[in-house]
Amino acid sequence: MKRVIILGCCGSGKSTLALKLAEKINSEVIHLDTLFWKPGWVQSSSEEFIMRQESLLTGDKWIVDGNYHGTLDLRLEPADTVIYLDFPTSLCLYRIVKRRVMYQGKTRPDMARDCPEKIDLEFFNYVRTFNRKKAPAIKKRLNNLEGKKVYLFKNSRQVEQFLHQI
Repeated sequence: MKRVIILGCCGSGKSTLALKLAEKINSEVIHLDTLFWKPGWVQSSSEEFIMRQESLLTGDKWIVDGNYHGTLDLRLEPADTVIYLDFPTSLCLYRIVKRRVMYQGKTRPDMARDCPEKIDLEFFNYVRTFNRKKAPAIKKRLNNLEGKKVYLFKNSRQVEQFLHQI
């Protein structure tokens, strides 16, 4: 387990898992949100986002936290391990609201500089519909992977057991 991708709905715990796993296996964590967003919630261009990822994915050991489906193949190619957090929508919605309250007026550590935590209707609806609209395609893609170790976790207890076994 040297090159790990962590996928799942917003609020599923990708960043938290990435940090815990990095501590266990002594690895660098790459939060895709810090590569995609510029200060003030300005999006990077596709070319810029791809170049930033490519430069970091050359390392021997890393954990990448985030979905960004348009560049998923870029990360899947060098990855040896994929973890998918398949958590209930209600839990993810609860966690994004909790996160918004916890970081009100502040920027999370796994987010780009000067991007204070926010929830708008578009983001809320993305999380609300993720398991119905986005997850099936991701799971299908993961089922067709060859030569990669794939973990699918349905709850936090499974994640904790996984971390305990490492």
